[in-house]
Amino acid sequence: MPPLAPSEFSQTLHEINSRLRFWLDSVAPDPAQPEAPNRVITPQQMAGLLSELMLAGEGLRAQPNVRDAALDQAMSEYRETVERLRALLPAIHSTLLRERARLEQERARVQAATEWAFGSRQTL
Repeated sequence: MPPLAPSEFSQTLHEINSRLRFWLDSVAPDPAQPEAPNRVITPQQMAGLLSELMLAGEGLRAQPNVRDAALDQAMSEYRETVERLRALLPAIHSTLLRERARLEQERARVQAATEWAFGSRQTL
C-alpha cells in the first residue's frame, strides 16, 4: 500500500475498523445468552479478521509519522478494536479446541463403523 495522506489513511483505517467490528461481532458470544456455548469461528470469519488486520498493518507500516486529529481518532478506534480481539482470543482458542476434540471423536466413530462394516462383510 503506497503512503496515503493522513486524512485519506484515517478514512481507510476507519473503514477497516468498521469491518473488523463486523467480524468481531459475528464471532463474539451473544451477551444476551451467557449460558450458550461459544460459536465456532468459521474459516470465512478467520480470513476476514486476518485480512483486515493485515491491511491495517500494511497501511500503518507505509505511513509517514505525519498525524492529524482524524488519524489519531482512527488509530485509537483501531487500538480498541484490536484489544477487543485480544480479549476474545482465549475464548476462540478454547472453542476451536473443543471443536477439534468433537471432530476427532466423530472420526473415531466413523472409523469404527467402517471397520465393523468391512469385518461383517468378510464373515458373510
